[in-house]
Amino acid sequence: MQTVETLNEGLKRAYTLTITAKDIDKKVDAELKRVAPQVRMPGFRPGKVPANLVRKMHGEALTQDALNSSIQEGIQSLIAEKQLRPAIQPSVSLDEGYEPGKDASVQVALEVLPDVPTPAIDGLKLERLTVPAGDDAIDAQLQKFAEQQKNWEDAKDTYKAKQGDLVTVDFVGKTADGVAFEGGTGTDMGVEIGSGRLIPGFEDQLVGVKTGEERVLNVTFPADYPAKDLAGAPATFEITAKKVQTAGETKIDDSLATSLGLESLEQLKGLLKGQIEQELNGLTRTYMKRKLLDQLAEGHDFEVPPTMVEAEFDQIWQQLQHEATHEEDPAGALAEMEGERDDYRAIAERRVRLGLLLSEIGQKNGVDVSAQEMNRLIAQAAQQYGPEDRQRFIQYVQSEPMAAAQLRAPLYEDKVVDWLFEKAEISDREVTREELEAAIESEEGFSTGTHHHDHDNHKPKAKKAAAKKPAAKAASPKDAPAAEPAKKAPAKKAAAKVDTSEEPAPAEAVAAEPVKKAATKKAPAAKAEAPAETAEAAPAKKPAAKKAPAKKAEA
Repeated sequence: MQTVETLNEGLKRAYTLTITAKDIDKKVDAELKRVAPQVRMPGFRPGKVPANLVRKMHGEALTQDALNSSIQEGIQSLIAEKQLRPAIQPSVSLDEGYEPGKDASVQVALEVLPDVPTPAIDGLKLERLTVPAGDDAIDAQLQKFAEQQKNWEDAKDTYKAKQGDLVTVDFVGKTADGVAFEGGTGTDMGVEIGSGRLIPGFEDQLVGVKTGEERVLNVTFPADYPAKDLAGAPATFEITAKKVQTAGETKIDDSLATSLGLESLEQLKGLLKGQIEQELNGLTRTYMKRKLLDQLAEGHDFEVPPTMVEAEFDQIWQQLQHEATHEEDPAGALAEMEGERDDYRAIAERRVRLGLLLSEIGQKNGVDVSAQEMNRLIAQAAQQYGPEDRQRFIQYVQSEPMAAAQLRAPLYEDKVVDWLFEKAEISDREVTREELEAAIESEEGFSTGTHHHDHDNHKPKAKKAAAKKPAAKAASPKDAPAAEPAKKAPAKKAAAKVDTSEEPAPAEAVAAEPVKKAATKKAPAAKAEAPAETAEAAPAKKPAAKKAPAKKAEA
């Protein structure tokens, strides 16, 4: 095989590999000797089919397999010989003019990981903003908790339902032409007026209804309703109010605790205090981590692979587009995004650089995820699947190195950050929860006595989602107008809103995807989520090729 470098510019590399017809023929001959004894053909004894007949029947497929194998070996040799560290899977293309029996010319293009300079971690200074879990916070949380444990009491038959009341109804849903639609009929469904769980207009039209009353509710299904034949369409629901209930007062005493299986109110308060402390500690850590990443970003500036930046930008952009569709003015939100595209691309570049930097710090200082920790991660991730799919998911992660790398990524990142916390000079200051949250959200950062280039300075000012009323969830067709969409099994966790501020890039082991093998197994229903990960060489991807008839790829 001959190798000629055709591009060496920045982090981009390109090569032409020439694989001789002689080398390909050698592989075909070797494969013929291996498979010929296994071929069965009428008129020949088992294992006695002549090699020339086997070649005639399967020669094209065997040649293609030999070519694929030669290309893969050539790329791996190229990577080893040139000591390349691919940032993404190499792009491989076979010259269109190739014909069996001739030399094959293959074009290989890739981007390599940069030489990350020795991270400057001396002199890191951080301020730890702490919030005590005081009695007021515990009492406020206890009050919210009590309000959630509503004690429903039957109202009189003459009572008219109001916002916040619970109405139990039977219902029949019909299309505009009066035909009952599939899944639109139900009995004894509890509807809390004002909860926003049902399709728009359904709950509001129950205001004023009395026990035993029948009504016809006129609604319009949301445009993004799962059932395509109902999406955006008008409909009616004929309902019968079987019962109206009002929320009685829930007393905050020992009886509230015992109703939850606890021994006393003090035990309940203790549990709530622990939850509040855990939440506040999480906020404190988020602030410290952002400031840590700011200092690392300030002190390190090196070229990053453009394709990695593009992949990170695409992920951010897709999430932003998803969020925009749920805004009050989707078109306006999308237009505003377009004007800020360059800002988000700068964020993507920063996140990729931080991901590579944290990886370098971890590798140089022996930070790693133990086998025990990895097993625990796999077991935790498997819980998002149904019982029948958990073992299949575990096997998938254990057999796919890239899936395992993606799963270990967030823990690895946290361990590197914790290691850096230990090296940093940390001062403590007590603040209120409001001040801490403002420090996290603020583009200018919270005053710490020293000026830092804030992580959000490149980010367009975010509009607070809390200022807008969340869209009501669409009901599932078969449960219409039930409270929640029907869940698919095994369920995948809902994607969180995009955070364009502080997290390093989801480098996913620096390779965009694992090599797609013919027999690669898929995860049961959902890929493991993957934040940042260590910088590892990306495996080469085989060019598309026809497979021998006997080798059928698994789904």
